[in-house]
Amino acid sequence: MAGTYSQIYIQVVFAVKGREALLQNPWRNEVFKYMCGIIKGKSQKPIIVNGVTNHVHLFVGLKPSIALSDLVRDVKNNTTNFINEQQFVRGNFSWQAGFGAFSYAHSQIEKVFQYIANQEEHHRKKTFKEEYLELLRKFEIEYDGKYLFDWNEE
Repeated sequence: MAGTYSQIYIQVVFAVKGREALLQNPWRNEVFKYMCGIIKGKSQKPIIVNGVTNHVHLFVGLKPSIALSDLVRDVKNNTTNFINEQQFVRGNFSWQAGFGAFSYAHSQIEKVFQYIANQEEHHRKKTFKEEYLELLRKFEIEYDGKYLFDWNEE
């Protein structure tokens, strides 16, 4: 059979370095739009990009033409440069190393979309740490706590 056909949906989660609350409104949405542009520029499908002051969720339709780690590296590097060039924060902005990636079926797209769209409301009830650890447990991902994000007390 000629050609490659796939349908892979991935939620990626990563945090601001030190989990600082640096992604402020109103420019935060500008950064999310910029991230969508990077994802599209890599010939991938951004379904939704959203987050709160200290972390971001990307939900992408991933084609096998790029490794997920390369896509995330490019999104993080380019948005770091964008935020710093725009001087949205005092000093230097950067993301923490690493990310979480969680796969979904086509039938789950709407549910994941709504979950990511409602991050502000969601985080009134649950901290990022609680959310992230819950995702790791739900997807049965083994982890060593010393290699997780540098948790600040919430």
